[in-house]
Amino acid sequence: MPGKAIRARGVVQGVGFRPAIWHLAREFGLAGSVWNDAEGVMIHVYGDAAALEGFAAVIPKQLPALARLDTLEITDLTGEAAHSEFRIVASQSGRAETAIAADAATCPACLAEIADPSNRRHRYPFTNCTHCGPRLSIVKRVPYDRCHTSMAAFTMCSECQREYDDPADRRFHAQANCCPVCGPRLWLEAAIVPTPSQGMQPEPLGGSGRWSVQDAVPTRSVGTMSSMNGIIHQTADLMRQGYIVAIKGLGGFHLACDANNTRAADELRRRKRRYSKPFALMARDVDTIRHYAAINDLELIALQSTAAPIVLLQATGEQLAQGIAPGDDKLGFMLPYTPLHALLLAELGAPIVLTSGNVSDEPQCISNDEAREKLVGIADFLLLHDRAIVNRLDDSVARLMAGEIRLLRRARGYAPEALTLPKGFESAAPVLAMGAELKNSFCLLKNGQALVSQHIGDLENAAVQQDYRHTIALYRQLHAFTPSCLAIDSHDGYLSNQYGRQLAAETGLQVVSVQHHHAHLAACLAEHGVDLDAPPVLAAIFDGLGLGENGELWGGEFLLGDYREYTRLGHFQPIALPGGAQAMREPWRNTYAQLRHYFDWQILQRDYADLDIMPLLAGKPLATLDTMLTKNLNSPLSSSCGRWFDAFAAALGLHAERVDYEGQAAIALEVLATPLFVEEQAYLESWNMERSGDFLVLSWRGLWQAVLDDLTRGTDKASIAARIHHTLGAATVDVLNRLSSQTGADSIVLSGGVFQNRLLLEAVSEQLRQHGKTVLSPQRYPMNDGGLALGQAMAAARSVSRGATLLVDQ
Repeated sequence: MPGKAIRARGVVQGVGFRPAIWHLAREFGLAGSVWNDAEGVMIHVYGDAAALEGFAAVIPKQLPALARLDTLEITDLTGEAAHSEFRIVASQSGRAETAIAADAATCPACLAEIADPSNRRHRYPFTNCTHCGPRLSIVKRVPYDRCHTSMAAFTMCSECQREYDDPADRRFHAQANCCPVCGPRLWLEAAIVPTPSQGMQPEPLGGSGRWSVQDAVPTRSVGTMSSMNGIIHQTADLMRQGYIVAIKGLGGFHLACDANNTRAADELRRRKRRYSKPFALMARDVDTIRHYAAINDLELIALQSTAAPIVLLQATGEQLAQGIAPGDDKLGFMLPYTPLHALLLAELGAPIVLTSGNVSDEPQCISNDEAREKLVGIADFLLLHDRAIVNRLDDSVARLMAGEIRLLRRARGYAPEALTLPKGFESAAPVLAMGAELKNSFCLLKNGQALVSQHIGDLENAAVQQDYRHTIALYRQLHAFTPSCLAIDSHDGYLSNQYGRQLAAETGLQVVSVQHHHAHLAACLAEHGVDLDAPPVLAAIFDGLGLGENGELWGGEFLLGDYREYTRLGHFQPIALPGGAQAMREPWRNTYAQLRHYFDWQILQRDYADLDIMPLLAGKPLATLDTMLTKNLNSPLSSSCGRWFDAFAAALGLHAERVDYEGQAAIALEVLATPLFVEEQAYLESWNMERSGDFLVLSWRGLWQAVLDDLTRGTDKASIAARIHHTLGAATVDVLNRLSSQTGADSIVLSGGVFQNRLLLEAVSEQLRQHGKTVLSPQRYPMNDGGLALGQAMAAARSVSRGATLLVDQ
């Protein structure tokens, strides 16, 4: 009897792949076996030739919902089947090669069970199956078996074991399988348990009732399902009254409060020290979200996907608490993605704030003890459970721009999904790419795939640095990964750079330094599957800051490049950053530097004395700044597009004094421009393209003149903001068209954090396509620095594989 050995690689463990194979083999009347191992899934199957051919052909067409098949390798088997039926056999160990699935939102079947009073999992907050539930958040090593996860602490009851052992059951080998009898437990604690003399503490922040903490459950409550139902009801009641609750979720803790309670939202901001950045929201269903925001078909698909990201939606209709998204016209909504969230939101009805459970800029808490230590003083109560979180996962964030859902933060639901590398990288050397300073993620390049980690955060924070190092070590262990080289950003001041060099010194590995904007370019090429030997593309890479060549600071760049190399063809006019890093926090500094560069300041003060920006600037230490600028003291030149946005935002009175988070001023300018954008157009002849050596330099004196004149005439600032956006878009297209004629390149990459501005991305993309250009911009990986590690890995692999030494530090 003929036989075939079939090797399946991809996301094929913990997703119901083996039961699907079992069912197919039975349908085709085949004998043999299937098992997990460190490389994925191995199938040995025997039968007549036609059945074997049909079986192999249908596998890719009938994959389970969470599975992803990268390759299916088929070879002949000699000998006979050991038995007459088809069996699922025990996993085999070995060197780790297989992918780990991302955590997935609760599936419809599990939601139906927790809603069914006759089901044994009715209202059980940890219900899951092979189609949903925790994956990366609980895994410690591969193969993905229960003993290698944090669920090993829970011994399955006889009913769960029966499901786990039955190939016909959808919970067959569901490693997180559990029920109220044998699974994790839920309990509620007061964040600070009061002494009798404290009486009824803490005071409610909103609502008319009072809550005594003696009515809550101050210590762990185990046992009956009714006790867990009561805890969810109590938690909802506390939130209705205005309390802040820390909720242990899938990949970390969240801080939650009633999104309609302004006092609670304001108090959460004060305690968390998150004074301006918008809060994320969760609503029980799409109909509830529609009361507050508009949803189109693509946004609906994203909200209801197994990844269940936060989706940034245009705010409309009813108003939530004033402090939810101050100064923004968007609301970040997600749907419940665990049974616990679904049960809690069903009790509450109204939306809740669900923001990361941390002090601002620190990593999310993931353990109960950590939450008890760090969230005291922020949360009034802690909703805890005893399933350990192994891997921290923030919520992913997505936005619809230029006709595609694009990830702005890639974490839960997406990581650690691997990217199959384009043609030419099949034998690329293994690379560990360290990522950037802000919005850090790192990347493992291995066996023709790129595995980008979940969002780590800003490495300026010591706790984030520690988490970064821990997660790199964990990924290397999970994937038995030994790199042949390390890829770093060319900025020596980046902590990711410094840690990369430390690892290189400890291991003797080669270090490849990759220029920041080249990495953005390479990441976009990789995502879109551009072949290794494809011709170079043009790119507009706009961001806040990145180290260029010869110590320059870049950020408004026009490049021609591929994976291995790039040429800088043009850039924004370099303008000084008075005060260096301080100019990133105080936008007025950029306004003054721009105006001083393009105009005589004394004449400007005289001619535009009535503008609001003038007395604001006059009150600043301009004499000191002039000395710094004249003597080049802590005032580096930069072509940054991010600081360009800051300068114009401040001129229009938007966050001129200080920003509380990165991009706040630019976001405010986009929000201001949005209502009138379609009615306005660019300021004519308001930019110049000048030759400076080999470079085309884009300068803005005419734009500043037009803006100042419009402000003097009393033109609506929303119109001015719209015209500024149109002008930047038109100038960008003008430069790219000229460079396209010069180079013959018709494919153009648009990337960098500034292109998270929807108005800019859509305007530039549409105009370029009207000129016959092919436009590539990131979708699956962030266009901000969260996607930088992918580009670093690609550029390093290209350099190493071709033996290049130009970018390599010895």
